[in-house]
Amino acid sequence: MNQTEVKRFNELYQRHLRLLKLQGKSQKTIDAYSRAVRRISEHFDCCPDQLTPEQLEIYFARLVETHSWSTVKIDRNGLQFYWRYVLKLDWQWVNIIKPPKIHTIPDILTPVEIEQLIGKTRKLRYRVFLLTTYSMGLRLEEALSLQVGDIDAGLKRVHIRRGKGHKDRLVPLPDLTLLGLRALWNKHRHPNLIFPNANGSLKTIQQATTHMDRGGAQKAMKMVVTECGIKKKSLYTPFATVSPLISLNAA
Repeated sequence: MNQTEVKRFNELYQRHLRLLKLQGKSQKTIDAYSRAVRRISEHFDCCPDQLTPEQLEIYFARLVETHSWSTVKIDRNGLQFYWRYVLKLDWQWVNIIKPPKIHTIPDILTPVEIEQLIGKTRKLRYRVFLLTTYSMGLRLEEALSLQVGDIDAGLKRVHIRRGKGHKDRLVPLPDLTLLGLRALWNKHRHPNLIFPNANGSLKTIQQATTHMDRGGAQKAMKMVVTECGIKKKSLYTPFATVSPLISLNAA
């Protein structure tokens, strides 16, 4: 792209980000939709507003061959949003791209398998994270984002804020999970976060402004799954019953 095209691309790209935020899209969706715009711009080396329906058809035909249908669907939705709200152009071409509807049933971990995972997790923060996630049936981001004020020890419940669909909900808090959360918090004593970013000294951790790294948590979970010899693809299961005999004495 020449300088004029780069300037136009940047202006439209920033407008795309603004409109995504104004429509209340999650940061994950914003990242995915904006990546779709960058990907197609890099492929044709031009601003997307210059592309013809035929070019878009060819592009997605190639994308289907090189990427998963999940990626194809996300890119289609991202570019549909871009065409409709940023360019304010007809986006009927999107209708030709229809990923197949696949209905799958997730693998469910048994209580015994969950106990194995938690029991073999060495670091306390990851052990409590797994215990919290499984015992309350939380999603990864929901568990990571927990704050001290969300825990109601008296009523034995946890306030999950902005879960799927940006909806709040109350979840029962098992006794063992409460003990685990207390043990972890007594170790780092962060004023707000339950799972603060654990890089650096104790003082640094207490001043952390972000929660524990998502990628680090996923990596730790996958390592333990491999160590336990569990072949199931799913790492989550809702409201599992976890044995109170699990030890919380971890590093």
